[in-house]
Amino acid sequence: MLEEIRIEQLGVIDSSTLELGPGLTVITGETGAGKTMVVTALGLLLGGRADSGAVRTGARTARVEGTVRVDALPGVADEVDDVGGEVEDDRVVLGRTVSAEGRSRAFAGGASLPISRLADLTEPLVAVHGQSDQHRLLRPAAQLGALDRFAGAPVVDLLTRYRDLHAELRATEHELDDVTTHARDRAREADLLRFGLDEVTQVAPQPGEDVELAAEEARLGHADSLRVAAEGAREALSSELDRPDALGAVAAARTALEGVREHDPQAAGLADRVAELSYVLADLAADVASYASALETDPARLAAVSERRAALVALTRKYGETIDEVLAWQEHSAGRLLELDGTDERVEELRAARDRLESELTAVADELSSGREEAAARLGDEVTAELADLAMPHARVEVVVTRRERFGQSGRDEVDFRLAANVGGEARPLAKGASGGELSRVMLALEVALAGTGPAPTFVFDEVDAGVGGAAAVEVGRRLARLAHSSQVLVVTHLPQVAAYADRHVVVAKTDDGTVTSSGLTVLDDTGRERELSRMMAGMSESDNALAHARELLETALPARACG
Repeated sequence: MLEEIRIEQLGVIDSSTLELGPGLTVITGETGAGKTMVVTALGLLLGGRADSGAVRTGARTARVEGTVRVDALPGVADEVDDVGGEVEDDRVVLGRTVSAEGRSRAFAGGASLPISRLADLTEPLVAVHGQSDQHRLLRPAAQLGALDRFAGAPVVDLLTRYRDLHAELRATEHELDDVTTHARDRAREADLLRFGLDEVTQVAPQPGEDVELAAEEARLGHADSLRVAAEGAREALSSELDRPDALGAVAAARTALEGVREHDPQAAGLADRVAELSYVLADLAADVASYASALETDPARLAAVSERRAALVALTRKYGETIDEVLAWQEHSAGRLLELDGTDERVEELRAARDRLESELTAVADELSSGREEAAARLGDEVTAELADLAMPHARVEVVVTRRERFGQSGRDEVDFRLAANVGGEARPLAKGASGGELSRVMLALEVALAGTGPAPTFVFDEVDAGVGGAAAVEVGRRLARLAHSSQVLVVTHLPQVAAYADRHVVVAKTDDGTVTSSGLTVLDDTGRERELSRMMAGMSESDNALAHARELLETALPARACG
């Protein structure tokens, strides 16, 4: 919901702030005072085309800001966050500047963004209906969505089911196309996998075998050097040739310390440590001797290990850095080969699934079309009845549902809102079959019929009462008030019968200092409303008869007003 609009240097408006609220707000004023500048400002906030001619004469830049409450529109808050803007207390400030040279900038939550992004962001916020605007309900997709919302839960549930089936069918068709189109590639892939798996199977590697064989090959290849080194170490530890060795030196040290251990506890401790060392050296000498005796030169085993390692290296060149990776490739490829070998069976499964889904989708689409056709007749009748009270007694609105052959995202239907403005006339698409004033009233009738079902929380009507007067004007006001029970409504009007139904009445007042004309926005109190209505009726704000008539209008409209 729009809470505030601030306008600076736009058209005849120097600087004004308009506070808004729920219900119906009307904007009135003398001809040329700048009433439509409010709609122009809203258009800029919504990403509309900027016109440098709208910048106030003598000003460098026009600026419009709007505060919007978005707690009921989480998608808008997310969009603002995506562009780097801030949402504070469920409110976002939108901004637009237009320079006298024609340059334009847009802001959302303090962040700059492209004008097109601003238009996308604000599309769910406000629906503007004016004779020069791009009407939301003139777009085919919007007409289809409006009809579905009017139809209610039965059609909406069918549409959800249809979209689920449609998505599943598209996925099935995509997979079937992929399987059949790439059959040759899949056969080639299967042959390569089969060849690789045969290679690995013939070698039959074991986990970690490459690491173990590398160590064994190194040991066998240097057996003589290892044996000489081991025997030298054993002789140094425990000599068999009565030469000085480590064990003998440690034994001598132990004997020397043992002889004096009774005289000093510290010497006794050292003797114990030397004793431990002698035991360790004896074990180590035995292990080195055992290692030396086990080393044998085995050319046959070395050749066998080298040959086996060569076979393993051939596998790691193709299928993995290590044998463990080769075995992982083997497991994965075996599963992939089963999948590829089952292509024919998969094709049959997919074709059966496709046929089943097409049948189900056709049935749901037909049911959806029938529901839309029934709702279309009701919507056309309701809008036609509304128009009869809006000074279009001979108008007829038809909502035409056409079934196509192609299945789309939202069904197989095209929806077209058509208008026959006169008796016997051919119903034509809204954009072609109505004048500006007629179209505004048709839009009002549609919005009233769709009240509470649409996504936009705010509606703006400019010149909705063009060509209307008398009792028809009262009906326009009553319907705007009815729409305001479920949405925020802003109306620019020149009819007192419409203005009387407002919950908030804003007047655009024009001042002239002799050189520059400017306008400001003022929210009227009860007395001010009576004077403004009397001015709109009789051109005289102080006429007793006009004031009495104004009070009568306000009293008559009071029960129908959205906010009482």
